[in-house]
Amino acid sequence: MALKVTGGVKGDWAVVRVSGEMDLVTSPALRQEVHDAVADGRHSLVLDLSDVLFCDSSGVGVLIAARRLIRSCQGRLRLILPAQGAVDGSHVNRVLGALGVRRLFDVYPDVAAALDDGAEPMSA
Repeated sequence: MALKVTGGVKGDWAVVRVSGEMDLVTSPALRQEVHDAVADGRHSLVLDLSDVLFCDSSGVGVLIAARRLIRSCQGRLRLILPAQGAVDGSHVNRVLGALGVRRLFDVYPDVAAALDDGAEPMSA
């Protein structure tokens, strides 16, 4: 299955929706979308990973690189990783947890919560 990456803007936030599989072949598309958003001056970024069905170490590497890039711009990165989904929760959430890097990210259950500056991220 291919990776589909679509970007948009909501207020001060760039919102990137990702669906499909994040692997060695497909992850560069997400990396490019993140770089394009930052190049356009967008330093507040929401990555909606609700519809990602598979994520390998290449996908995790892109997420960590995105975090590093956004932090270097004094920006904000928020991930959408729903606790429950079509296949018993977010695959990406489980992978990040298994690798011990989930705590590095501010995670929200949906885009509306991520865009709300008063909302607290979900605990790791």
